[in-house]
Amino acid sequence: MFAPEGPTVRELAVQALSSVEHGYDLLAPRFDHTPFRTPRSVLAPVTRALHGLGPFERGLDLCCGTGAGLGVLRQVCRARPVGVDISAGMLTAGRAAHGSDADLVRADALALPFGPVFDLVVSFGAFGHFLPRQRPALFAQVHSVLKPGGRFAFPIPAPARPGSRGYFAMLAFDGAMRVRNALWRPPFVMYYRGFRLGDVRGELAGAGFDVALHALPELGERRDGSPRCRLLVATRRR
Repeated sequence: MFAPEGPTVRELAVQALSSVEHGYDLLAPRFDHTPFRTPRSVLAPVTRALHGLGPFERGLDLCCGTGAGLGVLRQVCRARPVGVDISAGMLTAGRAAHGSDADLVRADALALPFGPVFDLVVSFGAFGHFLPRQRPALFAQVHSVLKPGGRFAFPIPAPARPGSRGYFAMLAFDGAMRVRNALWRPPFVMYYRGFRLGDVRGELAGAGFDVALHALPELGERRDGSPRCRLLVATRRR
């Protein structure tokens, strides 16, 4: 699962007992050698779908980490991309990888330091770090940095079928995180089972977005013929 250059078991254990911010600071030098980095197999279909919705001028990668999503923005936006993340360590790794090809800013996603200057905001794999009660505030922040008519886009996989291996793996991971946070401080928030499409659509609508879904056929279909993954595109109302 991990490349030889990836973190050791001990390093992962130390990260798991840290806060989200400090944990990612510790993991940053090896993060791109873990399965946690968004793979090209996901980034490429998202890029294709966004090409059909653009062109865009300025783009922001929300919770950018080491910058996997910045390559998407370079391909669909005219201006140099911007990334924002709370982890100084992840941004340092991102600057080493992307140099002057992107502007990377350290900030809390719940207090973004921008005005309404972006035409597109993307995010990959970050929403599990926000509790459900925090999402309306997060979506309000995204709304505040988009121009009227701007888009907020992110891939959202179909939920694991109850009884499947993926379903039980996610259930076990969620349970382990809850036990860890009940016994240890500071908490490490990472609960992906609570990111449900119906809830998210309602919260985005409440924040001032119109929501549409675009299939990503490159990522396959479920047994019933529905997509395994869709691109959710939320458009800021004018």
